[in-house]
Amino acid sequence: MAAIDQSFLGTGWSFPPAFDRRNATVAMTSGVANIRQSLWVLLSTAIGERIMLATYGCNLQSMVFASLTETMAGQVTAMVAKAILNWEPRISVSSVDIVELDPVGGKLGILIDFTVIASNTRNNLVYPFYLNEATLPPAPP
Repeated sequence: MAAIDQSFLGTGWSFPPAFDRRNATVAMTSGVANIRQSLWVLLSTAIGERIMLATYGCNLQSMVFASLTETMAGQVTAMVAKAILNWEPRISVSSVDIVELDPVGGKLGILIDFTVIASNTRNNLVYPFYLNEATLPPAPP
C-alpha cells in the first residue's frame, strides 16, 4: 500500500531545533509529527513569553504548586482547550483529560484527543505536567 501524502499539513522546524552541519540545514518535521510538536511548544510556552505574539501559549506554569483538586483539573482543561482553539487551526479537539501519573511525585498527564481536520485522522498526545517544579525523587525506603 502506498504512503499517504500529508504534505498539506505543513512543515516546520523540529522541536527541539536540530541542525545538520554537514549540509548546513535545519531538521524539519511535517504531517502529524509537526502538529504534535507544535502542540508541545504551545503547552510549554507561557502567555506573554513571546514578545511578538503576546497571547500565544498556555499558562500551565501558573498551576505549579497548586493542589490537585477538581477545580484545578477543570482550570487546566480549560486553559489547554482554549490555547489549542486559538493557536492550532489544523486540529479539532475531541477531549482534554487530566490523569494522575504519579500523585506522590506530583506528576500529571494532560491527555489530548484530537482529529486532524484535513485528513479526518484521530490522534492523541500526553503532555506530562509536574506540580512540584524541580523537586527531587522521593528517597528510597
